[in-house]
Parts: sequence; C-alpha cells; structure tokens
Amino acid sequence: MSDDYEISTDPARLDAALVHHWLSTDAHWALGRSRDKQDRAIAGSLNFGAYDRVSGAQVGYARVVTDRATFAWLCDVYIDRTARGKGLGTALVAAVRDELERYGVRRILLSTPDAHGVYAKIGFQGLAAPDEWMTYVYS
Repeated sequence: MSDDYEISTDPARLDAALVHHWLSTDAHWALGRSRDKQDRAIAGSLNFGAYDRVSGAQVGYARVVTDRATFAWLCDVYIDRTARGKGLGTALVAAVRDELERYGVRRILLSTPDAHGVYAKIGFQGLAAPDEWMTYVYS
C-alpha cells in the first residue's frame, strides 16, 4: 500500500452511509442488508476505515466482532472499486491483525469463499481442525 492511504479506528471518521451503500449493493455477503442492521453492526464492533490522505475520503472498511481479549471475528472487509489493486485490502487486514495483537487476542476467524490469497499473504490459514468447529444457522 502506498502512503496515499491511512487506516484508522476512529469511529467519528466512519462514513456509515457509504459503508452501508458499499455492503448492501456490492458485497455478495451483505446484499440488501438494511441500514438499521448495518448501523447496529457498526455500533457493536471494532471498526477500521481506510482513507485517502489527500481528500480524506473513506475508501475502505473492515469490522471486527471481538471481546478485545481472547477472540475476534473479522468481517465486512471492503475496498472501494476505485482503490482496488493497490494492496489496500491486504494493508487493511494487516492493520486489523496488528491492532488485535495489542489486545492479546489469540485467534481471529473469518469466512471467505474467494479471497483466500489476500488473507494468506498476512498469515491466515485454513482451520487446522475443522471437525472441532460448529455453527448454528437460523432458517
């Protein structure tokens, strides 16, 4: 990532309307997500924004559901289409990883059907024991 961007966890800098637009219209995992649901997700999460240093415009987002002690779930990673291909997604996820390490979090989970290479670059790997994990899905 070039020095053209900065990453911040300052909630006052987030453009919640823009984040909602990105996710609800262009992210396959969140298509159609309501603004209310997105606002609640932001309120209950540790949020990361990526910003253009010159204009200050937000160009990326990631959020983490975490207790800030032992566990974290990384989700809603999104880079604006105009800023893709510059390493910003990798830099954003690396910033998330580094911030969570400061809290002493021992495990970060995520789910992705198609971006394994992006996450592998900074140390993510498949589950070592997938048979130990379970999920509950509301029907």
